[in-house]
Amino acid sequence: MSLLNPKRWRLLPVYMALYLAFLYLPILLLPVFSFNDAAATRFPLAGFTTKWYASLWGNREMLDAAFNSLMVGICVSVLSTGLAICAARAVTRYRFRGRRAANGLIMAPLFLPEIIVAVSLLMIVLQIGVQLSLLTVILGQVVFCLPYSMAVLTAGFDGFDRSLEEASLDLGETAFGTFRRVTLPVVAPAILSSLLVSFTISLDEFLLAFFLSGTEPTLPVYIWGQLRFAAKLPGVLALGSIMLALSIGLLVVAELLRRRAERQLSAGAFAHV
Repeated sequence: MSLLNPKRWRLLPVYMALYLAFLYLPILLLPVFSFNDAAATRFPLAGFTTKWYASLWGNREMLDAAFNSLMVGICVSVLSTGLAICAARAVTRYRFRGRRAANGLIMAPLFLPEIIVAVSLLMIVLQIGVQLSLLTVILGQVVFCLPYSMAVLTAGFDGFDRSLEEASLDLGETAFGTFRRVTLPVVAPAILSSLLVSFTISLDEFLLAFFLSGTEPTLPVYIWGQLRFAAKLPGVLALGSIMLALSIGLLVVAELLRRRAERQLSAGAFAHV
């Protein structure tokens, strides 16, 4: 009965406010100090400047690392989402021997320490004689991102009305045509979410990239290398602020596209009624 006490529930907004402040205030300090005219990250600020941002465009190593992260993120998001579409559809649509075991195996990286996954993948790559490169980073991150894409797409396929596929098949459409014309547009919001989640995870992922990148560092590996030098900290803060702004922009665009897809789906459903 004590859990139903209204006085206890009144403390919930206070708890949420404190939790969000603890979680996000340090992140909000990142752009604040990136405009500081001094290298020291302390208050009061020495002055306002944008020289740390200007210095990034002349940093060839940083630009190369950013390009590497962009290429890896795109490849990982596409591959993870493509594999997860097939796996999620099989798990939600069909009943076969070993279905639960296969699903558990795909989701296993979620429950394993990331450093264990990274070291294991490194040992496998070295044993088969593959040279460390961005390709090994992509393959390693696909293994790590696949469970996240799988979780998102499984929820999307679970809420899918199978009668739409049956109606398409009854009207003479092929199985592949039904999947392309009916299934994929309906689960498009889940696919978009999967692409966004896997790209964001890949962009921020450090351990796998550190172990598997070799001589082609991604942006997190580059940032880690710069943090060892105090004089490079302002540039790292400016770079982190840009990454933060891009992440927020991607989230906003993805949410707008998701809502647009839902409106189109609702309009199409009402049109068929």
